Amino acid sequence: MMNQGKIVAIITGAISIFLAVAYLIVVQLLDFRGEMLPAPTFEMIFNLF
Repeated sequence: MMNQGKIVAIITGAISIFLAVAYLIVVQLLDFRGEMLPAPTFEMIFNLF
C-alpha cells in the first residue's frame, strides 16, 4: 500500500504536468494570432483634440 506522501507527490506531479501543457497550448494559441503590433498612440493623441 502506498503511503500518503507518495500519493500527494503523484497528484502534485500530475497537476504540474497539466499546468505546463495548458501553458504551452495558451502560448501556441497566442502566437498563432500573428505579430503583436504596438498600440497607435500617435494617432490617439490627435484624436483627442
